[in-house]
Amino acid sequence: MTNVSRIARGAAALTLAGFLAACAVLGNDFDVPDQSGLPPLADEPIPPAFTAFVESQWPAAEARGVSRATFDAAFRGVGPDSDVLTKATSQPEFSRAIWDYLDDMAAESRIATGRDMLVRHRTLLDSIEATYGVNREVVVAIWGMESSYGAILRDPTKVKNVVRALATLGWRGGSRAAYGRQQLNAVLRILEHHDVDARHMTGSWAGAMGQTQFIPTTYLGYAVDFDGDGKRNIWTSVPDALASTANYLRKSGWQPGATWGYEVVLPPGFDTSLAGRSATLADWTARGLARASGAAFPRPGDQATLLLPSGSGGPAFLTLRNFQAIKRYNNATSYALGVGHLADRLAGGGPFVTPWPRGYTPLDEAGRAELQQRLRAIGFPLEKIDGKVGPQTVAAIRAYEAQRGLAVTGNASLELLTLLRGG
Repeated sequence: MTNVSRIARGAAALTLAGFLAACAVLGNDFDVPDQSGLPPLADEPIPPAFTAFVESQWPAAEARGVSRATFDAAFRGVGPDSDVLTKATSQPEFSRAIWDYLDDMAAESRIATGRDMLVRHRTLLDSIEATYGVNREVVVAIWGMESSYGAILRDPTKVKNVVRALATLGWRGGSRAAYGRQQLNAVLRILEHHDVDARHMTGSWAGAMGQTQFIPTTYLGYAVDFDGDGKRNIWTSVPDALASTANYLRKSGWQPGATWGYEVVLPPGFDTSLAGRSATLADWTARGLARASGAAFPRPGDQATLLLPSGSGGPAFLTLRNFQAIKRYNNATSYALGVGHLADRLAGGGPFVTPWPRGYTPLDEAGRAELQQRLRAIGFPLEKIDGKVGPQTVAAIRAYEAQRGLAVTGNASLELLTLLRGG
C-alpha cells in the first residue's frame, strides 16, 4: 500500500478543500449520465423458481446486516434476464488480436475526449492526484476504457440493472453462479448503506458498476465519497468515480511519481527467452535494451519486467510496479497495456514506435468506420458505425472475404477497404 507523507496529506487536504469550495460556489459541473430510460427489471412473468431462489438469499443477507425492507425493495418487480444467461454461458466466437484491442482503446476519438476531460476536470484531478498520488492520465484512461467517460451509462443497449443481472447469474449462471451470489450479497449491503437505490444501480451484465466499473465487492472495499455529499456515488458523481479508482490503485501498490513502463527496443540477437524476467533498468540497459523514444531511463534502479506481447516481432516493453497495480484492476495484460498506452497518449505521447506483426496495413478510426459503412451498404448486418472492430464487424469481414473467395482473416485492413471502394 502506498503511504502519503504528512506534507503531501496536508497539501491534499488544502487542495480538496479548495475543490469542494469551488463546487459549492459554481455547482457540480460534471457529466451526469442521463437517468431516463433505465434498464427493465423484467421482460415476462417471473418464474416461481426464480422467486424461490431470491428468497433463499435472505438468510445470508440478514447475516450481513441487511434489513428485510432493503431486501424486499431490491427485488421488487425483478425477474431473470435471458440476455445475461446467454452471455454467461456462451464462448466468444472470435478472439481479438492484441493490436486490434489496443487500436480501439487508443482510438483518436477516445484520446481527444480524454484530453478534453483532463482540461474540464483539472481542479478535481489536482485534488485526486494530491490525495492519492496516482497520475491523472491513468485515472482518466481507466475511465475512458471502462465506460467511454460515462457515455456507456447513457446507452440502454449496454447497461443492465445490477440487482437483476447478478440475481440471474446467481440463479442459473452455471460456472458464474457462485460469483453471482457473492456479488449479489455485496449489492444488498451497498443498498443498505443508501449510497444508491436499486433502480438506479446500473452496470454490465456481469455486475460491474458505474463509470469506472467496480464490481460490488470492490466497491465495498475501495469506493470513496470524494464530493462530500455523504454517498459513494460512482454512477453520477465524477468526483466519486475517479477518486474511487485512484484509491483502488493506491491500495493496490501504486508508486507515486513513477510510470507504468516503457516501450523499448531490443538489440540484434537478443535472447527473447528472457521475457517475463525481472531486473533493474540498469541491468536491462547493460543487456542492450533502450527506450524506443531514445530518452534515458529516469530511475535506473527501478525493477522492471520484460514484456513481449507478440513475441520478438512486435513492440517490447519493460513494465514497472505500477503495471501490476493496473492489473489488480483487470488482470489482463492487454488491458494494463491499454491503460498505460492511452494514459501516455493523453499526456501527449505518440503511438508505439515498433509496429505490430499484423501482416496487413491497419486502418485508423475513420478508415474502420468507412469499412463498416461500406459493408453495411452491401447488405452485411452491422448495428453501429463506430470505427470499433468488435465481433459483429469481424463476422461481416469474414463473410465478405468468404463471399469473394479471399483468405478469411477478419482483419480490418487497408487492402480490404480498397477492394470495397472499387466495388
